[in-house]
Amino acid sequence: MMSETAVKICGLSRPEHVEAAARSGAAYCGFVFFPKSPRHVEIGPARDLATLAPAGLAKVALVVDADNSFLDTLTENVPLDMLQLHGRETPARVAEIRARYGLPVMKAIGIAKSADLVAIDTYSAVADQLLIDARPPEDAELPGGNGLAFDWRLLADRKYWIRPWMLAGGLTPDNVAEAMRLTGARQVDVSSGVERAPGEKDAELIRKFVSAAQKVPAP
Repeated sequence: MMSETAVKICGLSRPEHVEAAARSGAAYCGFVFFPKSPRHVEIGPARDLATLAPAGLAKVALVVDADNSFLDTLTENVPLDMLQLHGRETPARVAEIRARYGLPVMKAIGIAKSADLVAIDTYSAVADQLLIDARPPEDAELPGGNGLAFDWRLLADRKYWIRPWMLAGGLTPDNVAEAMRLTGARQVDVSSGVERAPGEKDAELIRKFVSAAQKVPAP
């Protein structure tokens, strides 16, 4: 029996990207608001992209250590379903953002070794969802979207958390099924793994990724 797998296609910056995510059966579409990223979108274009998302495709804004001024402008102008915090936000800051904007909040947590798993329990107390990603190298300019995977076996004995969680980091159409089997993930996030060049999404790779993820039976 196949289970419902929720897939997030992140870093969408063109109308055809949103349309490809919708056609594939993805559950979430992500827009990146981080100028250093090749997937960065300004608020005006993001508003237009968000209006293209059909009902059932949740619109997620990825921000990095954003201040209230930016988040005020973002949430007032772009119809969103969720905020994804991908910086160094403290638990207190996560709770503040969640209360201020009344939107579900997903907190990204970088994993490189077993000691990093402690943060999962810490942020579970304040976030609605967690995104478990590969921790970027110290000299990386991007907090995510680097195409890096971590050792999925670190999650092998911790398949269940008190919050819904999503697996990210180096996932592709070719390895997503293995990653899900090793970790028990029922939600997965992809960005660079469905691109033909940085920021250039490929509709066929999106289709293959979602199809591969949705074929994995529930653990």
